[in-house]
Amino acid sequence: MPRPAINVAVKAARAAGSLIVRNLNRVEGLAVVEKERMDFASDVDRMAEQLILRELKRAYPTHAFLAEESGQIGKARQTWVIDPLDGTHNFLRGFPHFCVSIAMLDGNEPVYGVIYDPLRDETFTASKGDGAFLNERRIRVSPRDGLSGALLSTGFPYRQRRHLQAQIDMTHALLASAEDIRRTGSAALDLAYVACGRLDGYYEVGLRPWDMAAGALLVREAGGRYCDFAGRDGLPESGNIVAGNHKVAAAVVAAIEPTLPPALLAG
Repeated sequence: MPRPAINVAVKAARAAGSLIVRNLNRVEGLAVVEKERMDFASDVDRMAEQLILRELKRAYPTHAFLAEESGQIGKARQTWVIDPLDGTHNFLRGFPHFCVSIAMLDGNEPVYGVIYDPLRDETFTASKGDGAFLNERRIRVSPRDGLSGALLSTGFPYRQRRHLQAQIDMTHALLASAEDIRRTGSAALDLAYVACGRLDGYYEVGLRPWDMAAGALLVREAGGRYCDFAGRDGLPESGNIVAGNHKVAAAVVAAIEPTLPPALLAG
């Protein structure tokens, strides 16, 4: 039985997803701003976020909120972390791979998570201690024993191009053993795909909390692990994340750690 917080978050995510899909055919008419170099937001991001905030505030008026477009709203131990459209670049180009991501943190630990893919009508949910689900069916990370034959995913650090060489070095080290690497443009969906076994592992530099909180919880509740590039467990403040089943995550850390500068190994 889903927890009440999950039901609220699913309702908000699905409403936002419907709004996003309704606007797919009017992308050319949307107002788009460049928040940072190569980091864009559209009218749809902002409208979807306001819709989600309205639903969550109605149910949890004493909680705090951290949203990609609105920033920090209030302070509380319980904080809802919201990415109204993860994969904005894909959406703006008509590339069909994006999602809505909502998580609740207790302190710095994700305890509820929802990722909704409106094009495939796939709802990923997780609650701390209750497992992870895709459309209400329990999911598990892949059983792969290590990097041999692994299908991994990553994202290139367009916000932090100074780390591009490190990304290339990590990718080179991993491809020595892994089968292949994908770069889809949605960190949240990549993590959801790790949780359900479509991908064996994931690594990326410099994610924000709204990019990874829900997906990281899904991976953990599906029997996997998430950590930083030095192998420290927990949601990394640096945003430098590795995720997979326990063996794959450990193998990714072992492969990339020797290639990285100290700045990327810091907590």
